[in-house]
Amino acid sequence: MKVCGAHLTYCTNIHRGETWSETRAALERFLPQVKQEVAPAEPMGVGLRLSAIASEELKYPAELQRFADFLKDNGLYVFTINGFPYGSFHGTRVKENVYQPDWRTPERLAYTNRLADILVRLLPEDPTLEGSISTVPGTFRPIGFEPEAVPKIVENMLRHAAHLVALREQTGRTITLAIEPEPMCFLETTDEAITFIEKHLLSKKAIARFSELTGFVPAEAEAAIRRHIGVCYDVCHAAVEFEDAAAGFERLANAGLRAAKVQLSAALRVPEVNERTATLLQRFDDGVYLHQVVELRRDGSLERYLDLDQAFAALDRAQGSEWRVHCHVPIFMDSLPELDTTQSFLREVLALHYSSPLTTHLEIETYTFDVLPEELRAMDVATAISREIAWAKNLLEP
Repeated sequence: MKVCGAHLTYCTNIHRGETWSETRAALERFLPQVKQEVAPAEPMGVGLRLSAIASEELKYPAELQRFADFLKDNGLYVFTINGFPYGSFHGTRVKENVYQPDWRTPERLAYTNRLADILVRLLPEDPTLEGSISTVPGTFRPIGFEPEAVPKIVENMLRHAAHLVALREQTGRTITLAIEPEPMCFLETTDEAITFIEKHLLSKKAIARFSELTGFVPAEAEAAIRRHIGVCYDVCHAAVEFEDAAAGFERLANAGLRAAKVQLSAALRVPEVNERTATLLQRFDDGVYLHQVVELRRDGSLERYLDLDQAFAALDRAQGSEWRVHCHVPIFMDSLPELDTTQSFLREVLALHYSSPLTTHLEIETYTFDVLPEELRAMDVATAISREIAWAKNLLEP
């Protein structure tokens, strides 16, 4: 489903599924329902999420062909994969485990290479359609950050980019690794992601290393890195960090870097923190996901809290400040009972895209649906997904 120069879909990490059989069952149940609601007469893209276990099971040709047949028979196509969560993502304590293994490890590299191998075989026949894989922004800062971490991250990302080069040479299809900044991670903001790519992945040393990996001359190596490594701009994360959307995309463009994917998402917003709003927020402390909090103080400075419990502990000091909470809420909700969302920031991003397309991949991501307070789950998940897609599509169509 194309709208305003981009393929629009939702991320299937909203559905439970650790093994491939569990994931396939969820996809076969929900994808046709959503398509019937939002794109009954045209093909609909899919933002696929595969755990490491599921990717190991799907990589075999017979199973991959079976899934490809399902997609074709139902007017569906995969163009992007969410390669951020490696392991269990529902029904258990996820929190900081979602970042592990990170880009310091061979396990993350092998997993992401495997996702690329799957994606290149699932991309539809249209040769102009490129693929993307969103991923962890290096590592999770609070677990500790040894001096040799950055060289390890750079080496593994370059090795993955070299794998993408090889796939392109074999198939003619282009896939981009999309680094997704997130609060409290090694790369928290769009600016930090840009700086990291420029300083570490596009340094003379990195380009020389990539030339070794690919056989390219330096100019070709730099062009290939820029083609195969970009940024995933998660609107929820950027809003939580109080980013300036227009400035962030302008800096990406000026740096010659790709917004390989924009994830359409909204966060919780507390315009003025007090005891009442803190009490209301406790309903979102689900024990499953990490809900980082960024506080805008009255003096204009920012304070970060790893999770809601730390923010609650600082309540006396935070009174009167604004909190933005990394908790994805349905994007069609502009407010909640006595709380707000960052939907206005999402509207700003969509307006920027409408004016001049920011990316070719738009993916709605509201994976928290199962743990939201009950009153926010009055509708079934397929209806909620369909409403989100319809809401975004309405803002992007003339």
